[in-house]
Amino acid sequence: MNKDLIIVESPAKVKTIKKFLGKDYEVDASVGHVRDLPTKTLGVDEEHDFTPQYQVLHGKKKVVDRLKKEAARANRVYLAPDPDREGEAIAWHVAELIKDANSDINRIQFNEITASAVKEALKNSRELDRRLFDSQQARRILDRLVGYKLSPLLWQKVKRGISAGRVQSVALRLIVDRERERMAFVSEEYWVFKADLQGREGPVFEAELWKLDSKKASIGSGEEAEALAKEVEKSSFTVSKVEEKQRQKQPKPPFITSTLQQEASARLKFSAKKTMTLAQNLYEGLDIGHKGTTALITYMRTDSVRISNEAREQAREWIVGHLGSDFYPPKPRFFKQKGSSQDAHEAVRPVDVNLHPDEIRSYLSNDQYRLYKLIWQRFLASQAAAAKYWDTTVQIQAGRTLWRVKGERLIFPGFLKIYTPNETLKEIELPPLQENDALELVKLKKEQKFTQPPARYSEASLVRKLEELGIGRPSTYAQILSTIRSRDYVRMEARLFAPTELGFTVIDLLSAHFQSLMDVKFTAQMEEKLDKVAEGKVDWTDLLKDFARDFYPTLEKAEAEMAQVKTGKESGLICEQCGRPMVIKFGKNGEFLACSGYPECRNSTNFTRDENGAIRVVEKEPQQLEKVGTCPECSSDLVVKKARKGNRFIACSGYPKCKYARSYSTGVPCPKKDCPGELVEKSSKRGKVFYACDQYPECDFAMWAYPVKEQCPKCGGRVLGWKTSQARGEHLACPVKGCGFWKEFQNPG
Repeated sequence: MNKDLIIVESPAKVKTIKKFLGKDYEVDASVGHVRDLPTKTLGVDEEHDFTPQYQVLHGKKKVVDRLKKEAARANRVYLAPDPDREGEAIAWHVAELIKDANSDINRIQFNEITASAVKEALKNSRELDRRLFDSQQARRILDRLVGYKLSPLLWQKVKRGISAGRVQSVALRLIVDRERERMAFVSEEYWVFKADLQGREGPVFEAELWKLDSKKASIGSGEEAEALAKEVEKSSFTVSKVEEKQRQKQPKPPFITSTLQQEASARLKFSAKKTMTLAQNLYEGLDIGHKGTTALITYMRTDSVRISNEAREQAREWIVGHLGSDFYPPKPRFFKQKGSSQDAHEAVRPVDVNLHPDEIRSYLSNDQYRLYKLIWQRFLASQAAAAKYWDTTVQIQAGRTLWRVKGERLIFPGFLKIYTPNETLKEIELPPLQENDALELVKLKKEQKFTQPPARYSEASLVRKLEELGIGRPSTYAQILSTIRSRDYVRMEARLFAPTELGFTVIDLLSAHFQSLMDVKFTAQMEEKLDKVAEGKVDWTDLLKDFARDFYPTLEKAEAEMAQVKTGKESGLICEQCGRPMVIKFGKNGEFLACSGYPECRNSTNFTRDENGAIRVVEKEPQQLEKVGTCPECSSDLVVKKARKGNRFIACSGYPKCKYARSYSTGVPCPKKDCPGELVEKSSKRGKVFYACDQYPECDFAMWAYPVKEQCPKCGGRVLGWKTSQARGEHLACPVKGCGFWKEFQNPG
């Protein structure tokens, strides 16, 4: 008897699903996409309704051939990639490739990889959703048109190898616009007054100046502050009003994709990309000992806060059973969906709340454990009772000044017993106070402050902004942030996005010539139109035709009129060596200032921009050059130098007459078996130093930590890496993936 074939997206799911479906099913994986537009050509027939020219992806022929053979042997085929547009597209392409081998093809989807969810999906299989596929197809072709038309233009005008994107460029514009707001910001002085006060009984407490002459207090200079301080010190402080009330604090909904990325960034310091990778592991299933390979969370790409009735009941049983009935609300908790929510899937939640994070910690990596715990706690807290506070607000009169202090006391923890939000206030208890009570001024404090510019975006706040504006979708946030970083359009400063000169330049050029494309509202409206394609309300080819009607003429005009900055962008500075203008250039190692008289004048230097955006030359520090031998080509001294990106190298001191140079060797042999190489110092594209075999590309060994020639006692690896961290201090760690060995570093000196 022939078996039914289930084709999933990821090999990790195969083992999870096989465990509970039994011998009547074969399960295999497409390993992601199997077909796409070609990589080296546009692959879209613009003259014939934008017909895509799909081809099997490089390296996927064996996968496709295997799926065809299995489909031919199968009774029927169930396509089960992820339950979203991208998953529908994968299913559609697989179906197109195997339909000649087996035409009995069905689509199934499940929000969680459990026996009941998969079996229920098999009972409710459906046909492939053409509308959902068309929506993804339209998005893919839109992005291809923008990327393949704009990127070559930027190569020609700015720098080869960079790119533009329909959504990524708008996200970059948000970062650039915020930086310009910061540059234009004019800080203003203001003074804050606080008073330590003593009542008839109880501890000293602190009140803050609230109003002056019945208006919001605004003290803008030291002179004003000094005069007011003298006035206040002579005044009598009297309680003018006391308000007391009970307040409830409600829990937040369970996570959706964007809030998961935001909270993981704020609490765990994870990037959006890392969060999604870990969540994918938890969703697809991990080996947790006696339970075998088990899925731990529901699907992680969602914009819905909805949960199933079964999950709600499971949460109720856990809360009542572990904390008591007082910790469950009088009525089951439901959360309102946002207007733009597609509500295709549940919120991100644990598959089984009875799998406590601490019970399975030994089976998870530390980062997997931390993310699972975050999801587990947030979900259970979302179903728990409200926290209750007793709030006291006291107003205090002193002459023409009015002061205020707020006290907060937790009287019932509710959901806080499970999950404490970052913004939870510290409890402040006040002494017994009544109206007309006289207070003693113990100490008057005044502090000079200055208004601050708007903050740069973090990954969390940028995702929040993109979601708020309707730009991108849950499945795209991580890729957007990853792309703008990989293109060197931004650098990270204290985990915040700061645009590079290249980022500024690209946005200025695109904004000047592609106003619609770079408009936030236009991009959000396009997302809405793509949603309407999925709903069957808009034809996907009509959407592309409408877009092209404006885009193509704009592109043609930009090709003729866009400024050429590839040879150098004006800086407003003069070369101190020859008097010609200095220009900003974009090299493979980043941006720098160079004389426009090159090659006659070779003056160049690094630069920065100050807080107001003005260019500041980075003064070259005289290098203390370490002599390390004799040049084999001219017999001059060899010295250790530092490249612009940070790595060291060895070069002839006779440069530029002698151009001999070689990599800086650590003296540690390459740990790969039978490789004759040594590990040398290199720099990544972003300037991070790493260590790699000098036999590259024949040998591709590389590691981030400084190599130490010492064998790993756990896995037998031939090298350890020197590291330092807040948790472990200086230590040696094995670079072999999955080994995990480390030990404290003992300095031989």
